[in-house]
Amino acid sequence: MDYAVYLPAEYEEERNRDRRYPTLYLLHGRGDSKEDWARVLPWLDEQIESGSLPAVICVMPDAPWSGRAGFYVDSKLDGGAAVETAFTDVLVPHVDARYRTTGNRDRVVAGYSMGGAGALRFALVHPGLFRAAIVLSPAVYVPLAPLGSSARDFGAFGVGKRTFDEDRYRQLAYPAALAHFDPATPIRLFIAVGDAEYVNPPGEAEHDLDFVAAVLYNRVKRMPGIKASLRVYGGGHDWSVWERGFREGMSDVSAGSHDLPAHTPA
Repeated sequence: MDYAVYLPAEYEEERNRDRRYPTLYLLHGRGDSKEDWARVLPWLDEQIESGSLPAVICVMPDAPWSGRAGFYVDSKLDGGAAVETAFTDVLVPHVDARYRTTGNRDRVVAGYSMGGAGALRFALVHPGLFRAAIVLSPAVYVPLAPLGSSARDFGAFGVGKRTFDEDRYRQLAYPAALAHFDPATPIRLFIAVGDAEYVNPPGEAEHDLDFVAAVLYNRVKRMPGIKASLRVYGGGHDWSVWERGFREGMSDVSAGSHDLPAHTPA
């Protein structure tokens, strides 16, 4: 797995040689690469230098599998890649061994579109690794991905020779993860979406991403052990929404690093 890493300016200073840092993982969307997240790094520098955000190690992995539509899950398609396992069982321990991370669950994962789906899944299924997720324009359709979605076309949710298996999709969709979520390991979710993202024809509003995000928020905010926020911005499926959401999300999850709830009432 290729990845880029951002180290805060103070990382190599002699006075910080024994200091350990929380980790931020950034997941790109369908068809994109690790390079797409580079646009947020100058802002991250500014926020850390001013003291507005804590210094972090930032990891931007590349996810080329399944035509860059692997959705950060383990595919069971013939020849498919175990993307989730590679990330959680290989990349995270590798980063902890190579860099001065805190080595505990003081990790945040953020992603947009397909990466938003991945960030949500990693936080829900691996709360022992991640305490929070910034979920931007998440492609998390329920109960099934709509026709035309890249989730159906590239094998992420495939089995055998079928590129899309409905049962496999349901197994990996977030309602299944919520059914097994343990509130004893609480998490924080910041969800953001644009109000003009892929507006569908009448009768298919449930596939609009602002609708999808609202359904997600209204489910997770009622879950014990999950504290959730939702923002809807004016904008489409692009960086005008994602950069704004990332900035506000970083402030939200950083401020909430010490107040994760044991229970969040509806």
